[in-house]
Amino acid sequence: MILCITEKPAVAKDIASILGATTRREGYYEGNGYNITWTYGHLCELKEPNDYTDAWKRWSLVSLPMIPERFSIKLKNDKGIEQQFATIKSLVAQASEVINCGDAGQEGELIQRWVLQLAECKVPVRRLWISSLTDDAIRQGFADLKPAADFNNLFMAGLCRAAGDWLLGMNATRLYSLKYSEPGKVLSIGRVQTPTLALIVRRHLEILNFKPEDFWELKTLYRGATFNATSGRFTAEEQATLILERIKDKPLTITSVSKKAGREAPPRLFDLTSLQVECNKRWGWTADRTLQLIQSLYEKKVTTYPRVDTTYLPDDVYPKVPDILRRMTPYAPLTSPLLAAKIPKSKKVFDNAKVTDHHAIIPTGEAPTRLAGDEKLMYHLIALRFIAAFYPDCEFSTTTVMATVDDVEFKTTGKVITKPGWRELFKNDNADDDKEGDDKLLPDFTEGESGPHEPSLLKKQTQPPKPYIDGTLLRAMETAGRTVDDEELRDAMRENGIGRPSTRAGIIETLFRRRYIARERKNIVATQAGIDLIALIREELLKSAKLTGIWENKLRRIERGDYSALDFINELKTMVTEIVHTVITDDSNRRIIIEDEKAKGSKPKKASSPSKPRAPRLKSIEEIACPKCGSGHLLKGRTAYGCSRFREGCDLRLPFGDYPEDLTPAKLRNAIKKL
Repeated sequence: MILCITEKPAVAKDIASILGATTRREGYYEGNGYNITWTYGHLCELKEPNDYTDAWKRWSLVSLPMIPERFSIKLKNDKGIEQQFATIKSLVAQASEVINCGDAGQEGELIQRWVLQLAECKVPVRRLWISSLTDDAIRQGFADLKPAADFNNLFMAGLCRAAGDWLLGMNATRLYSLKYSEPGKVLSIGRVQTPTLALIVRRHLEILNFKPEDFWELKTLYRGATFNATSGRFTAEEQATLILERIKDKPLTITSVSKKAGREAPPRLFDLTSLQVECNKRWGWTADRTLQLIQSLYEKKVTTYPRVDTTYLPDDVYPKVPDILRRMTPYAPLTSPLLAAKIPKSKKVFDNAKVTDHHAIIPTGEAPTRLAGDEKLMYHLIALRFIAAFYPDCEFSTTTVMATVDDVEFKTTGKVITKPGWRELFKNDNADDDKEGDDKLLPDFTEGESGPHEPSLLKKQTQPPKPYIDGTLLRAMETAGRTVDDEELRDAMRENGIGRPSTRAGIIETLFRRRYIARERKNIVATQAGIDLIALIREELLKSAKLTGIWENKLRRIERGDYSALDFINELKTMVTEIVHTVITDDSNRRIIIEDEKAKGSKPKKASSPSKPRAPRLKSIEEIACPKCGSGHLLKGRTAYGCSRFREGCDLRLPFGDYPEDLTPAKLRNAIKKL
């Protein structure tokens, strides 16, 4: 019996139908020599610190750093998961071969490998690797199953990512919480979430500390066209006014008129990040909302695999393009001109060197008949972008006109589209990403002509940076905080971004849940808690977007097999050990109080300015065991003694009114014997 393991029941149902496994059992399908079951996503997780040793059960600085000799996994504590895993383990024991049908990506590989490891799989394993869930794609995938060993590097990269997040997150969270937090307050720190928070806090401080400055622009109106002084901004009104007075009664003379033809290629196909950015700009959707919608379109078989970071297609997709376009019947008026001729093959669309596991997000050709609402909007966006990729370039003519008044030089430009090409598809699209609001038609100017004009001064102010919204934050994560507009340069920087396209939305949502950031309409702003946390962290390694991008680059190199997984983990172990030593030996008594606003039932505070560090109010008295639970030790807080296992549920509280805070450990021990 061959066992197929998918990531979701719906995918199992589709595969079962194609393979002829038509009998539904509890937790799997059966038939035609196959069993098909599923995992519900993550069934397994890395063990928690207390699973490794009793010494890590309680939160204590002396137990840090926590570095397991070998990372181990466990089944998640959930009855439904336990029941499904029992089914999988039983089927693995009966199987002659296992086919890994998990999502074709790093996370999907990790999910499946962990399940097979816990299920003690001893039989051969092959891999189904497909970029869409259409029936044809599934059949083709089963006709070309890959050896599991081909994806060992992918698994190792996923394992290193999980282990690295555990090492840094578990140790740094305990370290900072114990060193600087109040009892009961956890300062959550993560390998990716903390640098992301640092980006938002840094932008907040730039806005907060921004001091606007006045400046003046000199313009003049001639024959209905606005000319701008080429000297740029004036910082002193007096200087600008003197020039205005000097030229207002003198004629303007056209010194040159030049026209230049230009071409504009169609916009790139979508990867996940660019899709999230575009949907946020058009409809205000969050990154997480866009990810949910594109995942649904993938599962409904109308678009290809979504969690991708490339905007290119491989060469072997080119022969399939006419059939995909032909099957997109609702778009026949737009596709018929393409199908009537040879589909162009551009290096800006097809490039094997720019594609690894999966290609850009495109339609599959399946009819989108079951779509409505936001799903329909998203599909239309992806469909138009795909069709536009094969349309001709947009051709235009740019006119540049230079003029002088006395010795002051002015300039104006205008752009006229001569052949719309791909822009014809977006002529009614007000959200077209590439429209230029300053484009304008100009009169026919002649070199040497002269006449009166209407000069004016326009007073303006310098503007602070804009707060992040979902789209701009995603771009900042993609480029490790550096502002990059050029697509080619952005491509080169993708491997050094913070997180992966598939995880960035989740990271942002985690920061919202932990109340380190909040929304103000579309803007994403830091709360006071987020600002205080970043102010507390001196170690640049924990909050540097650039350094986190370097780690991401190494993880990608592990995928490709040109970097050692062991070296990556050892580097992180060394780094964590150094951070723990640095923080524990920090005697500056820096202090921060992170308000637990959720527990108080209040809304997150809007950040104002960074708070000043306050004096420590938490002291560990490890020589006195907790008289209530027996496994923890006493902590001295602001108003009472408590147990170090308060996070595990021990509610011991000894108020200073009954047990004075100036008691020596010996006297305190005697006093609590009466409890």
